[in-house]
Amino acid sequence: MILPSAASLPPLMQEFLTWQEVQKGYSPATRAAYANDLRQFCAHCEQAKLDVNAPERIERRHIQSFLAALFRAGDASSTAARKLAAVRSFFHYLVRQRRIVSNPTEGVRNPKQAQHHPTMLNVDQTFALLDSPEAASYSRGDRAKQHWLHCRDVALAEVLYGAGLRISEALSLTVSDVNHGQSHVRVMGKGSRERVAPLSDTALKALQTWLSLRQEYTTSAEQALFVGVRGARLNRREAIRAMERLCAAAALPTAISPHALRHSFATHLLEAGADLRSVQELLGHQRLATTQRYTQVTLERLMAVYDKAHPRADIKVK
Repeated sequence: MILPSAASLPPLMQEFLTWQEVQKGYSPATRAAYANDLRQFCAHCEQAKLDVNAPERIERRHIQSFLAALFRAGDASSTAARKLAAVRSFFHYLVRQRRIVSNPTEGVRNPKQAQHHPTMLNVDQTFALLDSPEAASYSRGDRAKQHWLHCRDVALAEVLYGAGLRISEALSLTVSDVNHGQSHVRVMGKGSRERVAPLSDTALKALQTWLSLRQEYTTSAEQALFVGVRGARLNRREAIRAMERLCAAAALPTAISPHALRHSFATHLLEAGADLRSVQELLGHQRLATTQRYTQVTLERLMAVYDKAHPRADIKVK
């Protein structure tokens, strides 16, 4: 299937995106992100009088020139690294398909990344968000609709925090994915990898409340667990607004993203003594190194507590 965002790309890149769908099982959102990054590379090549349909003419210096252009345009290192990864994957595909002999991205270093720790809430803030009052966050519209929206938003937040799901995973859930009897949810993660995620008691209770109201704005034909007031599957933008409403109701100093609840889930587990391998499985990380970034966050918190509380922590040694 050709994505709308890929329709204007050269045939070789459209072929690459189709291969991602068929052979790699990448989601439409992932392929759309690749398409956007590759489109920017195509624009750069056009300015350099290069044709992506003649990839053998593209050399390493052209890739380096693309990176330099990204930095001149003000792209962050992480953004430039992502775009380079998309271009690198495309040329790696061409090598595997024997369309070119060598990959021009080889030897091009990834931009140095700044160390950013995941945004998260502490336990008290998380509880305040999940227990936020309805009246404060939904002051407009009829009361029945306000209650419906609040119950949905709380159920979504409880699932994000209670099971540590990515927002894309939560929004992809169907009603049948929830196993109330065994307190877990079946999740389709990145790379079409399926896992079972446990649900907390409060998440189950919030889901039961939500499911008792869900049908008021949708039909039996719609199987999505989380839906909007128009009856269709909830989208990412509305999910972000849902978190903003809950944060406002909880009087949190700043709105957080849905993904911050996943970060909070991982950090709170590690701080409570959960082992790294178990957290890796719960998060659905393929590599342990991805999970290990949370250990640095918890270590920094422990050091801060130590420096503040230990009577000899601030003694200067002569």
